[in-house]
Amino acid sequence: MLLGAGLALRTGLSPARAASDTPRRIVSTSPSITGILLAIDAPVVASAATTPSSITDAKGFFSQWAAEADHRGVAVLYPNVAFDIEAVVGAKPDLVVVSATGRDSAAPHQAELEALGIRSVVVDYSSRSWQELAVELGRATGLEAQAQAAIRRFNEDMAEAARAIDPRGAKVSVVGYDIAGSYSVARHTSPVAQLLDALGFTVVSVPPSLKPNSTRASDFVFFSRENLSAAITGDNVFLLRATARDVEAFLAEPVLANHPAIVHRRVYPLGPTSFRIDPYSGRQVADALRAAFSKP
Repeated sequence: MLLGAGLALRTGLSPARAASDTPRRIVSTSPSITGILLAIDAPVVASAATTPSSITDAKGFFSQWAAEADHRGVAVLYPNVAFDIEAVVGAKPDLVVVSATGRDSAAPHQAELEALGIRSVVVDYSSRSWQELAVELGRATGLEAQAQAAIRRFNEDMAEAARAIDPRGAKVSVVGYDIAGSYSVARHTSPVAQLLDALGFTVVSVPPSLKPNSTRASDFVFFSRENLSAAITGDNVFLLRATARDVEAFLAEPVLANHPAIVHRRVYPLGPTSFRIDPYSGRQVADALRAAFSKP
């Protein structure tokens, strides 16, 4: 399965853009989108940073793309994804990229930006693959060819990784375990599931009879801790945003003690950057699984 092939565009942006309108100074108000902009060689001069944590560098840039941002001289626009209009104006952008949803959304400030004559584009990353976003951002920035090239390189890398992986017929549940106190299982249509499919694994869904905690649209279905065992239908568990230490905590979870994946210790970390799949974290996930499921 190749990711991102023949994607349909979901915005009304014109595919044609005069060379004079092509942005040369892009500001990203969404750290969740910055990595995709970097992957398509967009001229990003500054990005909002999130609160520093185990999944970021010291500045609050997500660790999967932080080194690339430093290499390109991307400045911190403002910290803790706390929108700062003065910082945006001071960066002198000719395009501001805004998320429609999420903690890093600056969508409520779009009218304020436009009143100042600052062009902006709003995209929604909440339930879409990075490839879809890359195509949309390519149209907005005049970098359509670069977006397609980034997708093609990623597909080639995933195909190479898949040839080195022995999935062993594994049916997989992707689990978010105790992430900010929440418990969830990925839908088989989620970007992380699409990535695993491309690597040869089969991601299974939760039982339709099991009632989730939340009815909101999401790539993950959220459950109470007590219902987590019933929600995990895979033979193997791939832990989201996880390291070996998180696997040990999961294996020691009392409510999961009798689950076959626990009993047979078929639990694998997808790495700390797997919380959101972009071209950088996607490659890191593939590397982790190639190490765990390498062909003999």
